[in-house]
Amino acid sequence: MHRRYRPLAQLPSLCALALSLTLALPHKALAQAAAAATTTQAGAASEPLSLQACIDRALQKNFGLAIQRFDAANSREALTIARADYDPALTLTTGKSVNQSDNPDTSLVGTRNDTFSARAGVTQKVATGATLSLTQSLNRRGTNNNFALLNPAYNADLSLSVSQPLLRGAGTRVNLAPIRRAEIGLEIASLNTTSRVLQVVRDTEAAYYALVYARESLKVRTQSLDLAQRLYDENTTRLRTGVVTDLDVLQAEVGVENARRSVLVAQQSVRDAEDRLLNLIGQFEFDQALGTVALPPTATFSPDFELSYALARKQQPEYRSAAEQIKQLQLDLATARRNRLPSLDLNVAGGYNTRDSTLGRTYNRLPDGDGYTWQIDLALRMPWGLRAEKARYNTALNNLRREETRLRQIEQNLALEVRSAVRAVETNLETVTISRKATELSARQYELERARFDAGLSTSRRVLEAQDDLETARVAELQSQVNLRTAMAELNRIDGTSLALYNIELPAN
Repeated sequence: MHRRYRPLAQLPSLCALALSLTLALPHKALAQAAAAATTTQAGAASEPLSLQACIDRALQKNFGLAIQRFDAANSREALTIARADYDPALTLTTGKSVNQSDNPDTSLVGTRNDTFSARAGVTQKVATGATLSLTQSLNRRGTNNNFALLNPAYNADLSLSVSQPLLRGAGTRVNLAPIRRAEIGLEIASLNTTSRVLQVVRDTEAAYYALVYARESLKVRTQSLDLAQRLYDENTTRLRTGVVTDLDVLQAEVGVENARRSVLVAQQSVRDAEDRLLNLIGQFEFDQALGTVALPPTATFSPDFELSYALARKQQPEYRSAAEQIKQLQLDLATARRNRLPSLDLNVAGGYNTRDSTLGRTYNRLPDGDGYTWQIDLALRMPWGLRAEKARYNTALNNLRREETRLRQIEQNLALEVRSAVRAVETNLETVTISRKATELSARQYELERARFDAGLSTSRRVLEAQDDLETARVAELQSQVNLRTAMAELNRIDGTSLALYNIELPAN
């Protein structure tokens, strides 16, 4: 499941390249730039801020992940709704009525009937599609008719009825399909949450590395400003002794101003990088100071496409989600195939009924009395041609085939993503080595050019050019280290290994 890493020493930090040059008396412009750089760095807390801590905060506070959790919660409720269709349903109805007939043609007083009725029942749906109903009813009838044999008269009955589809809507697969579909929907929601977690982890890694790059780049720009300022101060001193010309002083001053501009731009990049990271790991916490950050130790490995692709097919949420959606559409197709049949329902009902003058005697006679009723019937309904049913089946079949094709497309795109991610890691592994060598050579070039200038064999312009080359090389090496880690983060997102790498445990459904 996991790659076999061969731990190496941490790649050397570019900003740890120390130059043994000391500054002369600071120029006013240098003091202002240094103060600005110090202010930027002071905004960060002195406590270290690890990548693991940032990821933990992002998983707790990221807005996108919080929104995704609501979708997962709704999927759980949808499953409860589907299962509730098989919960027994209780019914209770009561009523009272009075009826008095007017007899204008006779001297008799109109007949008055008082009736009270109550009915209670329970209905249960079962997996075969049948509906079972058990009902109990009671009627009390009182009258002012002196010829009534029972006054009041109580009627009670107990009945059981069953309605079972025989064609359309029959069978456990069709009737349990909504529950199974909701279960798959919950799994899809969980996979979507996993996908969002992987994306948040990858984005947090990228934002963290970008902040490291921005801060370290600011240090490089500040050191370049220091070198440019020293050259300017030395040329100013040499101008008084006639060793250099006004052009050398002017070139050195241009170098100072260009370095100051680079520092200002780098300071803005640091603030922007801090905001982007805070946007991922917090909620409206842009004024919070971020601690010191550093590129975490990395381990090298030989990227393996076959291994990464196998992991991606097994763990990549989008691919697994598409496979689960196919299962849902297979259920829809099975239901649509069954529903192409006509409706044929078998209805069976039977029960007992009694009638007596008291409530107690009525209920006592209920199971032993002579009153009973039963019925059985078949109900057939078949729309002419079943055109709508056939069209629904064809639609379900087309949806299934479409999703199967989309799964193949996702599989191909996944292979492309893995190939690209593996290639990016391989390229950046080589780039780190090349960039480190380029930095070493640029540092030697600068030192030699500076020595030639001190000996009067070079010009300020050539020293500034060598200084620019050194700065570019140092920034490029830093960028190569960041690119390597970002490429590894993307590969870990694709094959799903970020969860194990950062000890992330997702809640069960």
